Amino acid sequence: MSHKKQRPAAVAFLYENSMFLIAGAIAALVWANVAPDSYHHFIHLDLTGSGEHHAAPAQDEADGHDATAHVATSDTPELGDDATTSEQHGVTLHFLINDVLMALFFAIAGKEVWEALLPGGALSDPRKAATPLLATVGGVLGPAAIYIGGVMLTGQQELANGWAVPCATDIAFSYLVARMIFGQGHPAIAFLLLLAIADDAAGLVILAVFYPTSALALEWMGLAVAGMALGIGFQKLKLQSFWWYLLIPGAMSWFAFYKAGIHPALGLIPIIPIMPHAKSDLGLFAREELNRDDTLNSFEHWWKDKVELILGLFGLVNAGVAFSAVGTGTWLVLAGLIIGKPVGITFMTWLAVRVLGLKMPEGMNFRHVVTLGMIAAIGFTVALFVSTAAFPAGLTLDSVKMGALGSFGAAGLSFIVAKLAGVKNPNSNGNGGVKKSVAQAA
Repeated sequence: MSHKKQRPAAVAFLYENSMFLIAGAIAALVWANVAPDSYHHFIHLDLTGSGEHHAAPAQDEADGHDATAHVATSDTPELGDDATTSEQHGVTLHFLINDVLMALFFAIAGKEVWEALLPGGALSDPRKAATPLLATVGGVLGPAAIYIGGVMLTGQQELANGWAVPCATDIAFSYLVARMIFGQGHPAIAFLLLLAIADDAAGLVILAVFYPTSALALEWMGLAVAGMALGIGFQKLKLQSFWWYLLIPGAMSWFAFYKAGIHPALGLIPIIPIMPHAKSDLGLFAREELNRDDTLNSFEHWWKDKVELILGLFGLVNAGVAFSAVGTGTWLVLAGLIIGKPVGITFMTWLAVRVLGLKMPEGMNFRHVVTLGMIAAIGFTVALFVSTAAFPAGLTLDSVKMGALGSFGAAGLSFIVAKLAGVKNPNSNGNGGVKKSVAQAA
């Protein structure tokens, strides 16, 4: 998961603990609240050289809100409209990062899901995966139910489209917190990672199905199929460099998603299975994967650090919301994550064990399940991304984004829940950084 070369400890810490994403998000929050106009113009500056700034649509003045509060905007929800296409309005920084560069982030997420299905992978044995997979169902349905229930109670139907925002779990941050709470090698970490991988898979499907960027034009997906066929041809020709697959089939697939109205950030996922790859999986964060140099692993090894920098830019262009934007959407997202996640995960695990007769991993009990349920409430990266796909620019989007950003508070709550539940880290003298060395965690 990380490069073979040795790096200074401080540099390794930055890359392995998503510090660039945190730094980008903090910088965006400060900038957007200190100088909202310059932040807005920075996000929507035309990168094609025309020098234009493309403002996001403001809500009617009748709403009683100052349009300058709309400091965080999204090009994505209306990507397919003529009014926002790059042909007519150029390419903004927001579009470049959210729709082009983030495709590499989702490609790596797709790689983890794909490998988990291979022999030895966390999702390859239905008997072992059944309980965590049912817990994943609870981790999706619980937050969605809380969010939708809140929308119905408040009567703010304009927030309804954000039901999927609290369904997300951030793998990197949740893994970091789990390491600190449970200790290296605890079975609860394996359970959480499997749940997070399945959650990623569900999130990719939800983005593709429920959040089209424009009217669907599925005939364009034929181009993606053609790209996959070409990639299979590259396999037959024994082309090993991932650049062949990324620059030709990958570009074809990305453009197909863009034109089809499916979020283009998902556009590289179809090329993941067609890259030459190992026939088995060693586990998420397994150190032995560093010794694998097949095309798919080479793709990840080359892009992993670059994607961490991309995530920093993602935080910079998406997290800039005014603190005054806190509203109903914020509390609905936080309720979905902080209440819905642990309740949904715990209930479905209870159902699996007590009703269906399935088993939890040896060494785990429901105290661990409740604790990891709270850890899974750290939505952050994916929750922030889904919020931009769910809403056009405006105070509604900003309000929901604040909930996604606030989900990082679940990390602190996880330590409180662990203490109350009597969960202790047997290796409490070790650091909790993500060192990518849990071969047994899957």
